[in-house]
Amino acid sequence: MRDLDELASDLSFTSAATGGDRTVTFLPEPERAERKYVIISADDHIVEPPDTFEGRIPAKYADRAPRVVTTEDGGERWQYDGQQFPNVGFNAVVGRPVSEYGFEPARFDEMRRGAWDIHARVADMDLNGIYASVNFPSFLPGFAGQRLQLSTQDEGLALASVRAWNDWHHEVWAGEYPDRIIPCQLPWLLDPQLGAQMIRENAERGFKAVTFSEAPDKLGLPSIHSGHWDPFLAACAETGTVVNLHIGSSGSSPSTSDDAPPDVVGVLFFAYAMNAAVDWLYSMAPVRFPDLKICLSEGGIGWVAGLLDRLDHMLSYHDMYGTWTSELTPAEVLTRNFWYCAVEDPSAFVQRERIGIGNILLESDYPHCDSTWPRTQEVVDREIGWLPSDDVERIAWRNAAELYRHPVPAHIAADPDAF
Repeated sequence: MRDLDELASDLSFTSAATGGDRTVTFLPEPERAERKYVIISADDHIVEPPDTFEGRIPAKYADRAPRVVTTEDGGERWQYDGQQFPNVGFNAVVGRPVSEYGFEPARFDEMRRGAWDIHARVADMDLNGIYASVNFPSFLPGFAGQRLQLSTQDEGLALASVRAWNDWHHEVWAGEYPDRIIPCQLPWLLDPQLGAQMIRENAERGFKAVTFSEAPDKLGLPSIHSGHWDPFLAACAETGTVVNLHIGSSGSSPSTSDDAPPDVVGVLFFAYAMNAAVDWLYSMAPVRFPDLKICLSEGGIGWVAGLLDRLDHMLSYHDMYGTWTSELTPAEVLTRNFWYCAVEDPSAFVQRERIGIGNILLESDYPHCDSTWPRTQEVVDREIGWLPSDDVERIAWRNAAELYRHPVPAHIAADPDAF
């Protein structure tokens, strides 16, 4: 496994980052994409703006609360409880040439404004033909909110910061465009009982999802097999809150030897989604909580059919292992409780029936280097435009609308140009 914080701060990790020239080039403004499809993106990201926490942290924590500071070399960093973090815009590189993708943005003005400004974000969604979007946190909180909680010894400050981020997301990011942004909260990781209470509170004010770690044990927390998280998962199942397991939310990524080239990490990045699916499946959490909804974000779908085959094969060894206790088979539980997000998986859609036509979502991954922005409509047309219209509709938006309980108005479903 490779530590993502180390990779993010290693300026020699990619060849693009070794040249020393930090010139930032913005490509010409793209034209508005032709909208052939209604699309809900199940995975995009927020670069938290500098004012995210302002006015939302109790005064006693104000001097240690997250804030953006200017460095001696003119860069910008987040400072939190006396520590500085190297990336204000982790992988926020859309709108720039691929040759510059190795340079992490050091300032907000080195990113496309839609990365951190909600009004510009919605404008970029309009350019790209994305009707609605689930947005995950970025480098400061960590993909599962872990950095706000595990990088300070002050649990009160951590709790105030998590609540502040969720308040900001509710009031500003999703709150100003409730039809376009599907609310996704940070979890409280340090106490599953309080975490469950927060899930219920946030469900009452409209949150539809929570971002959680694919492997909490990699963060030094109890594993998903321990039963420790059952109160939290019970609250998610009870409220219909989707548990999103985003690739990299454990702070690590799959790799091989330590001296393997960076391509190896990039190619294998999807593999953690498969690892997480098996881990969570055999934790029996989706058996104990049959209404639990688990979405594997940014992990692709190409591996799912093969995993289902392997799960069926392993039934012949059930008497040897003896750990599976459900009347349903592992493959049946996987199909019932798990959803998957396709970025660019052209070969996988021929297996859509085996994967489960109702289990496939799309994503654009804005503003990261994997993003299909501003050509998502074009990519979707190429990859699924040849499918039956009912399958296209289900994959492009209906599955996500049902999973996240975010209905698409009838006039937009009938005419993608209507939003």
